[in-house]
Amino acid sequence: MNEMHFPYPYVIAALDKHYGVKAKPVTLKKKAAGKDKDSKRKKKDKKEKFKKGKSKSGKKLSILIATFWDYPHTGGLSNYITTLRAGLKAMGHKVDVISPNQFPAAKVEMLREAVVPQLKTLFQNRYGSYTSKILQSCRLLYIYEQMLESVKLEKYDILHAQDLFTANILGRFNEDLGKPLLFTPHGMFTFSRVKFNRIESGSDEEVYYKEIEKKAIEYATHMVILSDSFREPLSQLGARSSKLTTVNTGIDFTAVPRKGKNGKVIISCVARLGPRKGHSDLLLALSKLRSLSQYIEVQIVGDGEMRESLEAQVRDLRLTNVTFLGKRDDVPAILSKTDIFVLPTLNDNLPISIIEAMHSGTAILTTDCGGITEIVRHNETGLIVQPGNVVQLATQLKQLIVNGALRSHLGENASRYAKSHLTREAMVQKIEHIYQHLLTAGGQ
Repeated sequence: MNEMHFPYPYVIAALDKHYGVKAKPVTLKKKAAGKDKDSKRKKKDKKEKFKKGKSKSGKKLSILIATFWDYPHTGGLSNYITTLRAGLKAMGHKVDVISPNQFPAAKVEMLREAVVPQLKTLFQNRYGSYTSKILQSCRLLYIYEQMLESVKLEKYDILHAQDLFTANILGRFNEDLGKPLLFTPHGMFTFSRVKFNRIESGSDEEVYYKEIEKKAIEYATHMVILSDSFREPLSQLGARSSKLTTVNTGIDFTAVPRKGKNGKVIISCVARLGPRKGHSDLLLALSKLRSLSQYIEVQIVGDGEMRESLEAQVRDLRLTNVTFLGKRDDVPAILSKTDIFVLPTLNDNLPISIIEAMHSGTAILTTDCGGITEIVRHNETGLIVQPGNVVQLATQLKQLIVNGALRSHLGENASRYAKSHLTREAMVQKIEHIYQHLLTAGGQ
């Protein structure tokens, strides 16, 4: 690598202000589509084409879905992308999905070895130190951008970023392309990272991530958000309400028929075994219901870094009716035998597992987190408790255990709602309508 490559200049400007550094602004040469000397003229021509109405509503589109994270992988984001791609292709559109793990590992390693020392030098000389998180993020941004240089972005009608980092990369390329660029945030916002002590308030990391978030919003032509809970944090980062459209996640779920049974009440929790899913609270709630233990069986479905500690907690609490099933690929079958689905999450957006449980017709007990209460309404399509409130969790869980009629009522309501509002078709049709509208409106 012959020339020095820097992180994005607006990031450096934000960090300069944070550190009180007065230095020459850092510039970053534009890549890929932006290097065409006629790109500005092409962008103008494309906008004129849109304004003349040559891009008709209903046309078959070429769509790029891009993510900063490996695809496919286990998790909600990967499932979302798979569902969106399949739904769009079923409508006749051409859809490509691009992620970092699709590029040659040898080239990625070569770029890593070249850029990391340069980044360290930049931060050390400019600020006297650097943090590993910012260094890693800048490295990954740079490498993914270099990889995307080989992609002919101009062939796509729509660019759809699935995270703030990809929105930044595509946003810079799109300054010359003038394509409709959509951004769907899936993860935690900076304020949530601070709230849950994942980064320190007032730190350089908070400054860095906020700047990346703000720029992603600025670059986006429009934002598709998973729930209305995203609106307030996005508005605090500069998003206009007119640029936000809520489209709840829909899934292609084939429910396994439920069979009547006279055995124990089956309670299932399907979630990654991580600290924010609240498994520990569920175990504590169960310990308060020992008088009912002979009537229930509890299944913990999923795996993660907390498995050993949760298994130890089960032993310490002497909960003999709790079984860890690990990762499973037969969730619909598990839910068909489940009487009560519990997700005591402490911090979430709109978990796929809840949507699956609704489709299955299972009675749901969960918490007031993110957009959950937009689809699980208390005493209508499920029961809601406050995150971290073990007493509430135990009280409502007991009510569901002893009241079979309530379980049936909530499960039936949840199933009806899911089949009307939370299907793949409902989600994809709304997103496809946004695509077509943006093209017809000239990408504005």
